[in-house]
Amino acid sequence: MLNLIDVIKRYRSGGEEVHALDGVSLALSPGEMLALQGPSGSGKTTLLLLAAGALAADAGTVLYRGRNVAAMGEREAAQYRLGEVGLIAQNTHLMPRVSAVENAATKLLLANVRLAEAREEAQHWLERVGMGDRATRTPEELSGGERQRVAVARALAGQPKLILADEPTANLDSHRSAQLVALLAELAGEGRAVLLVTHDQEAAAGADRVLALRDGRLSTGLKAASSA
Repeated sequence: MLNLIDVIKRYRSGGEEVHALDGVSLALSPGEMLALQGPSGSGKTTLLLLAAGALAADAGTVLYRGRNVAAMGEREAAQYRLGEVGLIAQNTHLMPRVSAVENAATKLLLANVRLAEAREEAQHWLERVGMGDRATRTPEELSGGERQRVAVARALAGQPKLILADEPTANLDSHRSAQLVALLAELAGEGRAVLLVTHDQEAAAGADRVLALRDGRLSTGLKAASSA
C-alpha cells in the first residue's frame, strides 16, 4: 500500500545541512501495523509527513498504491489526504471553543460529508476511543489525554486506508494506551495499513514489525530481529 524508495529529505539548521532521511526505503502492506522507533530528531515525524503528502522529498519516491504522492495534482492530493490517510499528529490542533464531536467531524466536513452524517460518524469514533460521553465538551474542558483521543477520532473518521500515528499514546495512561494500540491493531486486522511512531515499548510490542530510525537511516527493530 505504502512504499518509500531511497527517500532523502534534508533541512538547514544553523548553517548546517541535516539529513532527516538518508536513503530510506520501506514497504507497508494492507493488514499490517508497523512500529517505527528512534530518538528525537531521527526523522520519524518527517517520514510520516512525507507519507501523508504534507512534505515533498528531496530525492527518492513515495508511492501509495503505486501512485507517486509527490506527483499528485492539487485535487488528487486533497482527496488523498482527506479520504485515504488518517494522520494522528503529536499536536492535536483542535479548534478552540468547539465541541469534541464537531472537532472529530472536521475532516469529514472538509470532504463534503453532510453535517448530520459527519456528526454521527464522529460520535461513533469518539465512542471507539472512550470519549463518547465527552462529545459536547470543548478542548478547554478536556485534559491533554482527552484532547489526544479526540484527535485520534478525527483521524479515523472517514475510514482511512492508511493510518499514520505520531506518538498517539504520549498523553495517555497505560490503560488508555493499551486500548488505543489494540484499536489500531484491530483496524490493521480489517485491512488497513498502520504506521505507528512511538517511544512506548509496550505500544511497539503490539505491532507486526518494528523498525528503528537513527540519523535518518532505518534498521531492523528488536522485535523483528528476535522473530527472524
